[in-house]
Amino acid sequence: MSNIIIGITGASGAIYGYELINQLLKIDQIKKIAVIFSDNGAKVWEYEQMPKIPKNKKIEVFNNNDFFAAPASGSAQYNAMFITPCSMGTLAAIATGTSSNLIHRAADVTLKERRKLILLVREAPLNLIHIKNMETITLAGGIIFPASPFFYNRHEKLNDIVSDLISRLINISGINLPIKEWGK
Repeated sequence: MSNIIIGITGASGAIYGYELINQLLKIDQIKKIAVIFSDNGAKVWEYEQMPKIPKNKKIEVFNNNDFFAAPASGSAQYNAMFITPCSMGTLAAIATGTSSNLIHRAADVTLKERRKLILLVREAPLNLIHIKNMETITLAGGIIFPASPFFYNRHEKLNDIVSDLISRLINISGINLPIKEWGK
């Protein structure tokens, strides 16, 4: 069984977080999904007109200011953390070890416990500070996953492109989903 943390920050691309939650809910081996919105993540979610988080016994939504929440501690048995989408501000906080909110703290805990931390970044273009922060997180064991869709599946709908990207993101965490492979 797997327990997952999802941080949703203020970068545009709330659709990625929504699709991640929905795909994880369909996976039998997922036991718990902790969802944490940053303040701006919640605002972007609403601005981009995402539906409400599905009501499901697997999901628990935590307040980003609650340092007594389970994701703040290494004793909580989470297997992986996704930050989807990940703003450059959140990336910088993680890279510098700043834990000013629950998303930052949970990411720090995920790294120190040597668990999978996967950041779906969608900023473009990148400046040198972004790149150095990505390098720092990568050296600490995190995975930077650019929100770069692939087109060889020849999808006609945006939702299908997003779905494939998120399936690949989940596969990176070690949870294997069937995806269409290049050349097949």
